Amino acid sequence: MFNRQTYELGSKRSCIRELFEYGIKQAAVVGAENVFDYSLGNPSVPAPPEVNQSIVDILSTESSLAVHGYTTAAGLPKTRAAIAEDLNERYGLSLRAENFFMTGGAAQAIISVLRALHLDEQTEILTPAPHFAEYRPFIEGTGNRYVRVPADTATFQINLSALEKLVSPHTQAVLINSPNNPSGAIYTRENLQGLAEILKQKAAEYGHPIYVISDEPYRELVYTGEQVPFVPSIYPDTIVCYSWSKSLSLPGERIGYFLVPDQVTDAAALYAATAGAARVLGHVCASSLMQRVIERCARVRPDVEQYKENRQLLYEALTEMGYTCVPPDGAFYLMVKAPDGDGQAFSDAAKAYNLLIVPTDDFGLPGYVRLSYCVSNDMIKRSLPAFKKLRQQYL
Repeated sequence: MFNRQTYELGSKRSCIRELFEYGIKQAAVVGAENVFDYSLGNPSVPAPPEVNQSIVDILSTESSLAVHGYTTAAGLPKTRAAIAEDLNERYGLSLRAENFFMTGGAAQAIISVLRALHLDEQTEILTPAPHFAEYRPFIEGTGNRYVRVPADTATFQINLSALEKLVSPHTQAVLINSPNNPSGAIYTRENLQGLAEILKQKAAEYGHPIYVISDEPYRELVYTGEQVPFVPSIYPDTIVCYSWSKSLSLPGERIGYFLVPDQVTDAAALYAATAGAARVLGHVCASSLMQRVIERCARVRPDVEQYKENRQLLYEALTEMGYTCVPPDGAFYLMVKAPDGDGQAFSDAAKAYNLLIVPTDDFGLPGYVRLSYCVSNDMIKRSLPAFKKLRQQYL
């Protein structure tokens, strides 16, 4: 016998991964150049040169034991101090190295926080749609109840009126993601202030804190020239989960952190509980080499020009063809409304043209598909005739 929940998760894989693996098989049949893969958020922009140079310098100057040996569970103090200094400079904060815990990417950070906040089978975690497809497995896999907040499809901001109705005495946290995967929306300061007011009122009413878990791997990928609001500056009871997978194009290196600022209610206990959850989940330490890289590259920012160019090309071309698209302000995803309202059927139809586009049903918002435009500009151009033929099917 096996655990039923984990069996189902392993049997029904991520919709994103399934499309990605389908594309690999299809490439062997029709040629890789004829498959237009918009499935996976795998950054096409190379890691900044400072990253590769840091790796060379570290391997050339530090001992093998230092580079490849264990670090403390929370991570190297110098690395955490470098991250704190960078955020303090950017947002006018007073964070300390001790507020950070280095993890194997943002996913491990989120799961550790969710596990730490789990009280009993009634514990609820709210997450506004659309949201990252893996949030539901993360929430339910840590013993919590997944509560979807319906999307505001007019603005793709957090639907505050719907959220307020869903907050209950069992609500432990609201899990948010801005810039958003899959919509590319950036939650405005006003929208986040509205969220903060609701949660403050509900926390006072129910007699316990309600935390915000802010998942921020796309924080630096913005196209408007405006700074993404830093949520702890708006709502004190915010835990930040971060990864350099997208900002420094390092998804395979699995390096990130969770941050519990001192202002958070029961901060020391929450930090300890989250560290303990990471331990139970098998965490020993984050990559020693990558921690040393981040120490040197904490202030390095991504070059978003290629993503910006791709975004504009794809958005304008598809809109001209008659598709209804959600204009993204950040991340590297374009959400497109399915012409017949069925995202899964639209995704299936696209396969006939070797277009791999992800239905957003698992993102908490049926009726759309997501395109990852972190691909080559040439691939986008080559894919446009296929998109045009697909659109003609629905006329």
